Amino acid sequence: MTVACGRMAALVEQEHRQMNTNGGTQMGKTVDQLSAEIHDLPDVEKLRLVDSILSDLDKPDPEIDRVWAEEARMRWAAYKAGRISAVPYETVMAKHRRS
Repeated sequence: MTVACGRMAALVEQEHRQMNTNGGTQMGKTVDQLSAEIHDLPDVEKLRLVDSILSDLDKPDPEIDRVWAEEARMRWAAYKAGRISAVPYETVMAKHRRS
């Protein structure tokens, strides 16, 4: 996921630089309008939107899938063995709402 997020961040940064270089675009205004609307959505709807966008952008990468599958197995084993603990949903959401 870190690799995938890094790729997406690089693409967004590249597009942002192009918009600034070209004096902005109509798309930039549309993105700003969408961003304002998204801000007012409930968290569940934001997550649905993120999932939809990521599904649209997601390109299969067997290496990333393999790495994340292994990471998930290691984390699950560590959790089951008591080496790591889970973070309660309320804690995660409280942190998210503060940022």
